[in-house]
Amino acid sequence: MMFTRFRYRRFVHNLWVDTQKHPDYTCRYTVNCNIVTDPQLLILASLASGEKHGYAMMNDIEQFGGVRLGAGTLYGAITRLEEKGWIRRVDSEERRKPYRITADGVQHLEEQMAELNRIVKTTLRRLRHA
Repeated sequence: MMFTRFRYRRFVHNLWVDTQKHPDYTCRYTVNCNIVTDPQLLILASLASGEKHGYAMMNDIEQFGGVRLGAGTLYGAITRLEEKGWIRRVDSEERRKPYRITADGVQHLEEQMAELNRIVKTTLRRLRHA
């Protein structure tokens, strides 16, 4: 049986996994499933505490989110965030170029966190009755 690379299979633990046969292998960025694994959201959350360059973001995200983003994932997401106007590169004379979250990026992050907060509160309320 032939599978398309991104629709039916995921790269997990150095193996391609058929996610139709094994739906529990759907996390893309971590070994352990984590609710928040969207790289763009994690980058915005990292930049909410101040300017950072790519490597500093990777370390910060791993520390607070438990998610290790690869360089390709990180810089692909950074490019998309810049295109949306949610972050921008800060002028710097140093080799590493820091990024800063914009006002639109802060607004988007606040909206996403409010939605996540709503989901968490609803789930906790439902668990009390379970």
